[in-house]
Amino acid sequence: MRILLTNDDGIHAEGLASLERVARTLSDDVWVVAPEQDQSGYAHSLSISEPLRLRKIGEKHFAVRGTPTDCVIMGVKKILPGAPDLILSGINSGANIADDVTYSGTVAGAMEGALLGIRSIALSQGYSTVGEDRVVPYETTEALAPALLKKLVAAPLPAGVLLNVNFPNCLPQEVAGTVVTSQGKLVHSLWVDERRDGRGLPYYWLRFGREPVEGKQGTDLHALRNRLVSVTPLQLDLTAHEIRDQLSKALA
Repeated sequence: MRILLTNDDGIHAEGLASLERVARTLSDDVWVVAPEQDQSGYAHSLSISEPLRLRKIGEKHFAVRGTPTDCVIMGVKKILPGAPDLILSGINSGANIADDVTYSGTVAGAMEGALLGIRSIALSQGYSTVGEDRVVPYETTEALAPALLKKLVAAPLPAGVLLNVNFPNCLPQEVAGTVVTSQGKLVHSLWVDERRDGRGLPYYWLRFGREPVEGKQGTDLHALRNRLVSVTPLQLDLTAHEIRDQLSKALA
């Protein structure tokens, strides 16, 4: 099995090294094509207004000056000797659940793989903050992902569907199990933080403001809060099929 790895935290991210160790429990034919710099929040974006720069940093390891989507396309269309059987994107530093999947470069890497007809799985690890430091227990994903991935690779999956897997913020022995979930709903908004540079001119940072919510049972939010691994099947077809008839009647 040929496996292509990517991420959105960048080629030197600790989570990517952790994912490679996981992938090598499944195959010896593992390739890494990841962004040269952090691409968090770039979602499913393409670099079409500037060239892609490719740099080989080791055997089967390549950095692309572009987005996770760019990396998957470069890996499949240019770098690998043949199409991969599996694309793994991650391990992201932080969960990618609920509405956040629409912003996630990690999920987008798997999304591009699904568009190319390749089985694709995004993996993310919850974390905690101690002071100003982010503490990410990648050992949880490393311990649990190999057995889980073997099951997910063997499971039937229709075209146009990718899997979004999130591991809870706890030690491996504290994980309560694995559940298949639906995408939850967060109560949050983006805030515009205005600041001033050295010349007194304004500049702006986008930042998240969140409110605590009780995730409904069966959602990815509920799973992580109860120390469960969440496996959410996501589909590329964004059509709201349930209201097509209503719209047709309204336009008749």
